[in-house]
Amino acid sequence: MAVIAALLAVTGVFATPNRNPDNVAVAQSTALATPTPRPTPPPTVEPAGSISPAPTPEPTATPTPTPAPSDPLAGVPSTRLQRAIDAFRRKTGIPGISVAIVWDDGRAWAGATGRANVAGDVPMTTGTAFAFASVSKTFTAAVVLQLVDEGKVKLDRPAADYLPEYPLDRRITVRMLMDHRSSLPDFFSNAKIDKALQADKRATWTPQRAWSYVPKYRPTPGTVYDYSNTNYLLLGELVENVTGNPLSAEVRSRLLDPLQLNTAWYQVAEKPRAPGATGYRLTRTAGGAVVKPVAGESNVMPFRSVVSAAGGAGSIAGTATDAARWMQAYGSGSLLSAKTYHAMIADSRYTKAMHAIVTYGLGVQVITIEGQKTLGHSGRYVGFQNSVRYLRGPGISIAILTNQNTYDPAVLMHRLVRIVAPVKAK
Repeated sequence: MAVIAALLAVTGVFATPNRNPDNVAVAQSTALATPTPRPTPPPTVEPAGSISPAPTPEPTATPTPTPAPSDPLAGVPSTRLQRAIDAFRRKTGIPGISVAIVWDDGRAWAGATGRANVAGDVPMTTGTAFAFASVSKTFTAAVVLQLVDEGKVKLDRPAADYLPEYPLDRRITVRMLMDHRSSLPDFFSNAKIDKALQADKRATWTPQRAWSYVPKYRPTPGTVYDYSNTNYLLLGELVENVTGNPLSAEVRSRLLDPLQLNTAWYQVAEKPRAPGATGYRLTRTAGGAVVKPVAGESNVMPFRSVVSAAGGAGSIAGTATDAARWMQAYGSGSLLSAKTYHAMIADSRYTKAMHAIVTYGLGVQVITIEGQKTLGHSGRYVGFQNSVRYLRGPGISIAILTNQNTYDPAVLMHRLVRIVAPVKAK
């Protein structure tokens, strides 16, 4: 088991969350551990064959924007929140931070600190956009799960049935792509890809080119939890094969437009909808923080080659406000049928059985922060690092976006959760 973990625990420059041993977990045997029985059993494995829709699809919920209250700041500790993000930036030297918090009752708060562009002395604002990086996986997952609701995709069918152009082991199911148990290594962990991506940062990569960098070592599907961008690259391709439309178009028509996420867009495929932050490499020295831009001026954050290579694993960009509103919709279950929403969360039992440090369901991280059960995702590119969480109990969504990738904003997330949703000691 230690040998497998050592082989897979490769640090990827562009992967997110950071690829370290916490991202790899191995089953205790060569077969998937038997999950604890639940009131609602997982779907039955479908036989190989036709991929035609089921005769009676589960209806997909129609997303609706959150109504605004008469006083959007009633009871919101605005001063404490702003002080918290200012203090975190001063302590770490992060160039800029943008935070948005949305309550299910319609209240909202947003704050920013620092610089969107250091050399140009451009202040960070709540209207500044960032690369969402792997938070984008939740958008891809939402589209796939809606297709499940519509009877067009089966979670336990071999992924190869939907992706005939890729040489996939037929033991790999759609479910395994979604919860990272496919055993497909991350193409970003290939030591050769960084040079290729950096050689021409303005190049547009195809999914097939990214796939060519997937390492050859493949454990038995279902026996290893290994967070891998390869899974969501393939899920983006699956969406296109099933719908006949690019993933970007499905994300736009199913999610971004209905939810009125007006500052969010699918990078490379769409034009920017808000001014973007510059991504930086941040180094701490005895004299303080030193920052260096990761790329020249570009309308793709951090740059075109890496984002186009990521595809369905990391192509969305937008403001913190739209990131928070997005996770509110996804985390609350308003986008899916009750059955599929339950399956999205309940699937985390598989990665929990494998002792994953960050428990993962169907396109969502399922973790507890300061006593609050949350659904969400972290995101990291070179030059950007984010954390977006939905607190299920109090119904609060928090998005923290930063334009660096040295400091994990999870530390700030804990502080903000303590402010807006403190758990009283029993």
